[in-house]
Amino acid sequence: MRFILSYMKKLGPFIALTVLIKFTATFLELLIPYVLEFIIDEIAPRKSLPLVLAWGLVMVLLALVVRFFNRKANQRAVKSARECIYSLRQDLFEKTISLSSSEVDRITLPSLISRLTSDSYNLQSFMQSSQTIGVRAPILLLGGFIVTFSMDKGLATILMILAPLMILLVTMISRKGIPLYSLVQSRLDNVVRVMRENISGIRVVKALGKEEKEKERFQKENLKMEKSEVKAGTIMAIPTSLVKLLMNTGLVFIVIIGAYRVNVGTMKPGVILAFLSYFQMILMGVLTLNRFFLMMSKANASADRIRHTMEAPDTLKKVEEKEGEAAEKGYLVFDHVSFAYGEGGEVLKDISFSLKRGETLGIIGGTGSGKSTVVNLMMRFYDPTEGRIYLDGKDIRSYDLPLLRSHYGVVFQNDFIFHDTILSNIRIGRDIPVDRVRKAAGDALASSFIERYEDGYEHMAAIHGASFSGGQKQRILISRALSGDSPVIILDDSSSALDYRTDSKVRGNILSSHSDSAVVLVAQRVSSIMNSDQIIYLKDGSIQGHGKHSELMENCREYREIYETQMGEGLQ
Repeated sequence: MRFILSYMKKLGPFIALTVLIKFTATFLELLIPYVLEFIIDEIAPRKSLPLVLAWGLVMVLLALVVRFFNRKANQRAVKSARECIYSLRQDLFEKTISLSSSEVDRITLPSLISRLTSDSYNLQSFMQSSQTIGVRAPILLLGGFIVTFSMDKGLATILMILAPLMILLVTMISRKGIPLYSLVQSRLDNVVRVMRENISGIRVVKALGKEEKEKERFQKENLKMEKSEVKAGTIMAIPTSLVKLLMNTGLVFIVIIGAYRVNVGTMKPGVILAFLSYFQMILMGVLTLNRFFLMMSKANASADRIRHTMEAPDTLKKVEEKEGEAAEKGYLVFDHVSFAYGEGGEVLKDISFSLKRGETLGIIGGTGSGKSTVVNLMMRFYDPTEGRIYLDGKDIRSYDLPLLRSHYGVVFQNDFIFHDTILSNIRIGRDIPVDRVRKAAGDALASSFIERYEDGYEHMAAIHGASFSGGQKQRILISRALSGDSPVIILDDSSSALDYRTDSKVRGNILSSHSDSAVVLVAQRVSSIMNSDQIIYLKDGSIQGHGKHSELMENCREYREIYETQMGEGLQ
């Protein structure tokens, strides 16, 4: 929890005053039964109505001040907890988007989502309660014991015997509950994963009539989470019933002993009434402390998950800059690059090529051949397990990541349209002049449909670009890649929804308008890459063919078969 306390320290004086207000309110609350005892045993026997009313007014004022202070402390606790979690959530989000792809793979996206949402909410609840019930419960316990002990040592002994038993009981069971809430959060990750998959793929689910199947899959994960929550909740609920049993047993003894002592004249009746009030306060303190431990158990599990995210190592280490290492080979160079995801087998094996500015590289291969992995390595989402990648004569690991990625204009295989204007989707946060955006959209053949909208480039895109056709989305994404005038343009299967003629025209526009850029075309269709200066045919992560189209037609049987199959279909 030290990690979380570091955020609370930023508001130290504010939180300290909140705790002081809550402490004062609880202290004054402890005085109310004492005043009641004083009125019954000392004031009432004097038979003075003005005196009784005066001391009654004191009780009312105490109750009003307690209410005011409690309300003020609760409001301040809500405010400070909200501000602390705002800072924490902001830092967590910044860390999340800066995580390397390997770390994201390790933690998983659903888990990152639940850490930003449910885990941060658990911590906010704990921060708030630590300033309210975390202050009130101990004071009620300790203060109640002190006051009752000063009033009557005999009856207070009953409380002194029961209290350690209750506290030990709560502590022991709470220790067993903490690991269970870690399991609950892990189950929640799975629920979020299934829910995220279904929401993202809702059209596929409906198209294939798999709603019932997905309901069953979600129900299965939801049931696992429910069982974990029930188990954790059941264990953490045990102290409540046992504490009430012990306290009620003690209350019976106090009533019996107190009634006997009043009857024989060794105790005043006001003391019993005060004892009963303090007994209820102590009971409330123990039960509240149990609830506080429950919240702390959840917060502790959530804090560990968030801390592990915040302390995730930077796996993309920057290396010392060495200029000119591969400048003579080309602008973008892969030098005997191999790569494996985690502990799995190699996805890429000994990949080497060089590309100069003004040249075009086509990459083609079957599903799972490693095409997109090549792009991921270019962008340095991962580092090669062997070999080196150079950009402009320097190892890409020597670049600051934002500077490195500013060299690329890229469209990924499953790229994203944000719920924003078309202009904002193309700019994507970059300070790009409108005329350059329009030029890029013209080259991507997107301006023709964009300008048909009444509000043009200010037209609002639906979530995930659902209001656009597949071809329109791809042309907006290509516009995004071209608008930056980047030295390297990467199009990863970005024309799969375009017809042959549109695809050909877009490629022609790119080559003419960006003649000084190195262009990497990743495609499933031979027609998209056959005019490239060099083509790589990948199979099982290895280069099976490398050269111009004519050379691969002659030397690479599998490439030739793809060409004949696809072009034959295109000519029918």
